[in-house]
Amino acid sequence: MDWCDETVTETGSPRQTFGRFALGSTGFIGMVTGGVVHRMSADRMADVISGRASATGDTHPLSDLKLLAPIDRPSKVICIGLNYRSHIREMRWETPKAPIIFTKPSSAIIGPGEAIVLPEMSRRVDYEGESAVVIGSRAKDTADGGKHIFGYTGFNDVTARDLQKDDPDWTRSKGFDTFAPVGPFISPKAPSSVTTRLNGRVVQQAPTEDRVFGDAALVEYISRIMTLEPGDLIATGTPSGISPMKAGDVVEVELDGIGVLANPVVAEEPSENGG
Repeated sequence: MDWCDETVTETGSPRQTFGRFALGSTGFIGMVTGGVVHRMSADRMADVISGRASATGDTHPLSDLKLLAPIDRPSKVICIGLNYRSHIREMRWETPKAPIIFTKPSSAIIGPGEAIVLPEMSRRVDYEGESAVVIGSRAKDTADGGKHIFGYTGFNDVTARDLQKDDPDWTRSKGFDTFAPVGPFISPKAPSSVTTRLNGRVVQQAPTEDRVFGDAALVEYISRIMTLEPGDLIATGTPSGISPMKAGDVVEVELDGIGVLANPVVAEEPSENGG
């Protein structure tokens, strides 16, 4: 089954959102309106973010296209830990006084329909459905985080939970290839809720207002530490309900106004050297 096409058919598409698509071997950027994709004069989402792209006049039915990750190689992927009050209670932690930040490599990014690969070295890999901010303009020590936000997209902060508990740093547990599904589209409007489904069953659901730190505040805080560049992603935390995935599962992250990010889960093939 082509999970990308299935996702599009079942989900439909949000209005006036942006995405990356493939038609055969050709990739392109487009604006989605209803079930139609309007091709844009851009090879990269960065051109749309910077305002250097316009519609070409060519259109395609959304159902004919393969969805790609709308942002595929940002300079940074910043993630926020323990930002939903429900998740803080679930993990039995105290409410953070400042955002807890960590990073994922951009090589972990995959798009809608691509497989999340369970690594051999982990025995428990969890989903974490999230909303992510897409940075629209360079931000350094900003006092107005909102003006630097281009839009919002879906994110799954896939985590090897057993390795996270073993390591003092979260890089290994969060950084495997395929551990950052992103998509399906970028919307200029912030979502009001996050819903995660595992094999069709709702396992996470929360309003974004349950977060300790909002989008603009996160941009402001992070920009005091590192310069944020156009196209950078900030994954804003997950609600309660995290649990493991197994090979054969399908996990979906849905954000209102953005759509459904669906990914199948597969086991890593044994390496030739036995691990």
